[in-house]
Amino acid sequence: MSGSISPWPVVKSGSNGHPVTTMQYLLRARGHSIAVDGVFGPKTEAAAKSFQAGHGLTADGIVGTATWAALVVQVKKGSQGDAVKGVQEEFQFRNLSATLRKGRKLMASSDRLQRPRCAVFSAPFRSTFHLSP
Repeated sequence: MSGSISPWPVVKSGSNGHPVTTMQYLLRARGHSIAVDGVFGPKTEAAAKSFQAGHGLTADGIVGTATWAALVVQVKKGSQGDAVKGVQEEFQFRNLSATLRKGRKLMASSDRLQRPRCAVFSAPFRSTFHLSP
């Protein structure tokens, strides 16, 4: 794996797929009741605006660098729930499943972080996803 992680893309109403699904999991982890369907529709936009307003960000519903920085949740061994599902979504998107299959199993259930083996991933990856080494 390279020493850097791609920055979070800007997403807004009409976006779909990755990273909308991750964003929806993170919004749910932050208390917003929305469906995780990968579609940035009116309910996701309303949740994004509400989150932005509540964190002193421009509440325009456009999720860019500042919103991502506030939205990402730190996970560690024993963490569970929607934030972990968001990390798993990123693992799948970034094709890290091969690394996990090489005996470095990080997650076993659908929403629980099983081992703190994040040290096998680069420091930028751990930093991006707020993973404890």
